[in-house]
Amino acid sequence: MTEGADRPGLSSLVRLSLFYAAIYLSTGVSLPYIGTYLRDRGMDGGQIGLILAVPLLLKPFTGPALAVWADGFTLRRTPMILLLVGAGLGYAGLLATHSLLWLILFWFIGQTLLSTVSPLTDVITLRRARTESFNYGIPRGMGSSAFIVANLTMGVILTVVAPTIIAVWVAAACFIAAIAAATLIPPERVHAEGAKPARSERWKGLGDLLRNRTFVLAVVTAGLIQGAHAFYYGFSAILWRKQGISEPMIGVLWGVGVAVEVGFMWFLEPLRRRWGPELFLILGAGAAVVRWTLYAFEPPLWALFPLQGLHALTFAASFLASLRLIEKLAPPEAASPAQAINSALSSGFTLGIATLASGPLFDAFGARGYIATAAMALLGLGGAVLLHRRAGRQMS
Repeated sequence: MTEGADRPGLSSLVRLSLFYAAIYLSTGVSLPYIGTYLRDRGMDGGQIGLILAVPLLLKPFTGPALAVWADGFTLRRTPMILLLVGAGLGYAGLLATHSLLWLILFWFIGQTLLSTVSPLTDVITLRRARTESFNYGIPRGMGSSAFIVANLTMGVILTVVAPTIIAVWVAAACFIAAIAAATLIPPERVHAEGAKPARSERWKGLGDLLRNRTFVLAVVTAGLIQGAHAFYYGFSAILWRKQGISEPMIGVLWGVGVAVEVGFMWFLEPLRRRWGPELFLILGAGAAVVRWTLYAFEPPLWALFPLQGLHALTFAASFLASLRLIEKLAPPEAASPAQAINSALSSGFTLGIATLASGPLFDAFGARGYIATAAMALLGLGGAVLLHRRAGRQMS
């Protein structure tokens, strides 16, 4: 692939919005429904937790390694295309087996490769948003909108089609996203000066980041807040079905959560700029403590809607805050590894540990397992307060 001019007639905002939509067509089905698919394959709660946890637990190693690998290309979009094709093949493998070990392997391949695409896209989008003066939340919110569409559509499909369709959809969506990467992602160079640093230099930059204590505190804090979603991601659909809530209504509940996330990203980004990312992390962590504590007591359907509205804070506020905080703390030449490390912690290791624990918690305690993730969010709240104090001292 060679560098060329941006495709005429389409702005970076439009193209990146369409690409985020393409990749979240996959996540919108895999995230809420993979537990249903694995349950249909004969897996119990502990096995589901193990399958989902493996790629997350390994992400602190695979995420930065893949980011350093991606920085070895000339154009940022080239590794993204390769990652999406590989992810599609991994997810397709889920259709070929009922074996626990093979399900672990294929899910690991698909999830590891797909989850690396988003932080690479964030690097492009954050830079273009800054230089071209548009709100990062608009293209990212388009991804969340596609998540809602995929989520609601699958909820309806599952009323008439077997859960096998879940893996078919996710794999096909990855291949579609690979085409979108080739046609929509701007032909942006990884290294603006044109010279690619040696692999040893790229790894050195990664080490420098990990020696920055404030950077490490930021990614750990974001990881705790985001990781507190693990029980919800893995078992909310199963628990809600046990309460007698239908598949389409479960899709609506997930859709409400993502809809408020979209609204937050589209309309409240200026507020984040005024208040700063540290305060937004505090808001996200505090809302998470409240949300997961109440979920532990199986609230009725009418109460689930306002609680799902808290997703705007538990996910969107803390997610946007972490992106901006990591961008602020990392030098430009280490942007990809920095966001990859953030992703590796926030949607990787801490989420993986929590997911691994969620299976046995679900089997033993049912909805009371949410108490553990509320405690996790409480730890994140402590880290967010510490970051806010450090930021205040630096300004004084």
